[in-house]
Amino acid sequence: MPDSLVIIPTYNEKENIEQIIRKVFSLEKDFNILIVEDNSPDGTAGIVKNLMQEFPSRLFIEERKGKLGLGTAYIHGFKWALKQGYGFIFEMDADFSHNPEDLLRLYDSAKNHGGDLVIGSRYITGVNVVNWPIGRVLMSYYASSYVRLITRMKVRDTTAGFKCYRSEVLKAINLDKIRLMGYAFQIEMKFTAWKLGFNIIEIPIIFTDRTLGTSKMSKGIFKEAILGVIKLRCKSIIHKYKRVNA
Repeated sequence: MPDSLVIIPTYNEKENIEQIIRKVFSLEKDFNILIVEDNSPDGTAGIVKNLMQEFPSRLFIEERKGKLGLGTAYIHGFKWALKQGYGFIFEMDADFSHNPEDLLRLYDSAKNHGGDLVIGSRYITGVNVVNWPIGRVLMSYYASSYVRLITRMKVRDTTAGFKCYRSEVLKAINLDKIRLMGYAFQIEMKFTAWKLGFNIIEIPIIFTDRTLGTSKMSKGIFKEAILGVIKLRCKSIIHKYKRVNA
């Protein structure tokens, strides 16, 4: 069994899902893929199940009853991955905004360069974003600046969703106590790993906005992130972070 699992949450990704799966499986390193599917009405699950016949030992699907949020999808995937014994667990979007080729660089940084959590960063070498309107670029960039100001983390891309975890990190985090479930989930996971003393590495990537399908971003998600960061900071002052397997 490969030591690496790529978790891809999906909701209405029929335009992208087959291409992204085939691209990951074409890489020179073997990765397995887990699709966490939130009952897409567009038939995404059916496409994945057909591909599972072609890749029976490499492609897996976990189906949920509805659109339950990005954070819960990843936590579901993390728990599944840990039960299966994977050593390196990745987050990646289905829409090619994350280049699958960069999985190799994330893996190398975790496997060979001491990264417990490796982040594919849009902002470690400037602003590496393609096809976003300037307003969204500025919102994302300054959101990360805001998170750094409040939390004091040194991470440049605090909302990044392209990541590799060593399994030890996910085992040390009490996943049932992660509270932020939208895109703020990405902030809380980084913050928790940082507070637990894990080594976080950022490597530069180029983020390309989707060309097929529709974005899942909303004002509610942004509001959750703004308020959630303040709650994280207050919680960290009151409570000491401890590894659950310490």
